[in-house]
Amino acid sequence: MSLFLNQRVLVLNRLWQAVNICTARRALTLLFEGHAQVVLNAGDGSFQTYNFSEWRNFSRQDPHPESVRTVSFRIRVPRVILLVVFDRLPKKEVKFTRHNIFERDKNTCQYCGQAFERKDLNLDHVLPRDRGGPTTWENIVCSCVPCNTKKANRTPQEAGLRLIRKPKRPKWRPFVQINLGLHYHDSWKHFLDLAYWNVELGDDLR
Repeated sequence: MSLFLNQRVLVLNRLWQAVNICTARRALTLLFEGHAQVVLNAGDGSFQTYNFSEWRNFSRQDPHPESVRTVSFRIRVPRVILLVVFDRLPKKEVKFTRHNIFERDKNTCQYCGQAFERKDLNLDHVLPRDRGGPTTWENIVCSCVPCNTKKANRTPQEAGLRLIRKPKRPKWRPFVQINLGLHYHDSWKHFLDLAYWNVELGDDLR
């Protein structure tokens, strides 16, 4: 029984966006407390939702091997739940970190356009610091050692270099990035595909 309680469950917010993964134990607690409903594929492309009592009755009528037994009844372990009490949407901005700058620039020198190992990249102030260039998303880019050496303490124009993309603050994606690992349950596929197609892309995508 404890094995099933540790199974992973996909959590959707009220907009049906995938926002988290929790254990079956936590999912059943949210269901019991009225904070969530179970989402089940009806088999015709639609999805049915169940509150706790409805899910308990469904579990009784349609026994499933992945069920847990309480003192008075058996209940099937859900695979997808929908939050009904609050919207869990990531509202914070992407943190201004070295890792996230590399992610934004895709480990690519923003002057020559070549991809490198992170250890072979520097972070360059487009407008040099001693000329008042700030350490911000809009003024920091990845630069390879040769381009960084060529640019030195100059602007790209003065060094005969050209930015391949104007640096800007990345937008927070509406789908929180979940570490799925190599395997996830088939019932998640619809919601993860939906998240993929609705993800906010950069303005520079052509």
